[in-house]
Amino acid sequence: MADRSADAWYPTAAYLYVLHLDGPALAWEYLRRHPDYRHDWLRRRRQPEAAHAWGLRLLEDPALDARDAHPDWFPDHRGVLQLYPDADPPPEADAFEFWHIPGHKHLLHDGKRLVLTASWPGCCVRLALAPGLADGMAYLYAVRACAAPCASYRTITAELDKLDKLDKLDKLDKLAEVVDAAVPAAAARSRPTPAALLELHTVQALDAALAGASLRETAEGLFGAEAVAAGWYADGGLRSRVRRLVRRGQSLMRGGYRRLAQVD
Repeated sequence: MADRSADAWYPTAAYLYVLHLDGPALAWEYLRRHPDYRHDWLRRRRQPEAAHAWGLRLLEDPALDARDAHPDWFPDHRGVLQLYPDADPPPEADAFEFWHIPGHKHLLHDGKRLVLTASWPGCCVRLALAPGLADGMAYLYAVRACAAPCASYRTITAELDKLDKLDKLDKLDKLAEVVDAAVPAAAARSRPTPAALLELHTVQALDAALAGASLRETAEGLFGAEAVAAGWYADGGLRSRVRRLVRRGQSLMRGGYRRLAQVD
């Protein structure tokens, strides 16, 4: 059996960022691993129809992971907040203030509008800015008409709650900079959820399979050599678990990512 410990997919620590990704960001992690997508990026990156076939408005560089990539999914998933100028604002209307939006910001122009992504570890909000919207204007949040408007309203409310959470975290971060000496050197954090761990293991197992690793080699990278030595047998749970992870990763890469990105 080959020594895989030097392979890029082997250290689980390299995948810890996956624990903090939302659905659209996870979708990108699976799509960017698809060999045909990588081929399209090299050969057809300027052709919109190539992007649309993958559920994107524009092709994104597959060398960038979800921390640096900002794929523009087509059509917009339900969580994208659309902002428009308010044609009849009341005197006390709030103004759009780009620099007051919390989090780390990234702007993308897709040919029709600006798409703004504001993110923080474990939290991400995507805003679609109408062409007429400018800094200082009164604005509206828009909800796309549908047969279930209440569901759309709940979705937009959840995204606005995220934006409020980002604002509070941003203020706490600035406060921490001022009173840094009073902040403990270590802070307790909640354990990753089973769903987040599943995605981490799935992405790592997919990379192992794409690199040609065997199921046993994949298991050693994910769970350690000791666990494999103790529980690797013909119909054992660990062997079946790794096989399911590889199959799940391949399924998500080959089209299942669309469900995560909500572009179906």
